[in-house]
Amino acid sequence: MLSKEQILSADDLTREQVNVPEWGGDVYVYTMSGEERDSFEVSIMDSKGKATFLNIRAKLCARTIRDEEGNRYFTDKEIDVLGKKSGQALDKIFDVAKRLNGIGKEEIKELEKNSEGEG
Repeated sequence: MLSKEQILSADDLTREQVNVPEWGGDVYVYTMSGEERDSFEVSIMDSKGKATFLNIRAKLCARTIRDEEGNRYFTDKEIDVLGKKSGQALDKIFDVAKRLNGIGKEEIKELEKNSEGEG
């Protein structure tokens, strides 16, 4: 059995280098922490608690594009600006971020289902 210390010291926030030719280079895409994942899920809910996918690529990319030390490049206030960048470039990062963070069709369906039961 793992100890609390082993769990807390595990390096479980992985990263992957992604080439984005549209931007002229590479970026690091990181796994989100549990707290960051919750924040992302809240960010895709509208005022009525329903899942909305408006600017979802920029929302996920802003939370997962980071420097070598794991510091975010983009704040939540910069999501709209990032969303105005190339959809093709954002798609490359979005696809890697979804994979690294275990976000697939089933997780999206679950969010939609949970949002329908609230309110």
